[in-house]
Amino acid sequence: MLIARRADTRARADFATWKMLAKLNGFSALPAEAQSFLEGYRQLLARMTEADASEATIQLMYKSYYAEMGGSGTPPELPSRASEPVKDAGNVTAFRRPPPRPKPAASGPQTKPRLPVALIFACLAIVYVSIRLYWR
Repeated sequence: MLIARRADTRARADFATWKMLAKLNGFSALPAEAQSFLEGYRQLLARMTEADASEATIQLMYKSYYAEMGGSGTPPELPSRASEPVKDAGNVTAFRRPPPRPKPAASGPQTKPRLPVALIFACLAIVYVSIRLYWR
């Protein structure tokens, strides 16, 4: 499963990078592998939405990378990471934020922070020693 996750992450990163480089430097500046995947992406765009074409291309890249990274057999199906459509913000990439962590329930004196109290005592000891050394 580790190889599958790495292959999926690499496929998504490469696809986004190649797409951006094709816009900036032109299609012919990309490596041959990138050109073949992006040509397939262009063909898929004629038949489906951009999000679906992107996901289909990423899945093809994932399968290729899985075999290249030493995965045996057919690559396992990973949950789709296709998110809801994001408004085009120019050259800004929209990242999904993880859901917020639930806060622990407050239950009396056990949840009070103990670190500040410990720091105060440690600092007082240092101040005491330094003053005592100064007045000798």
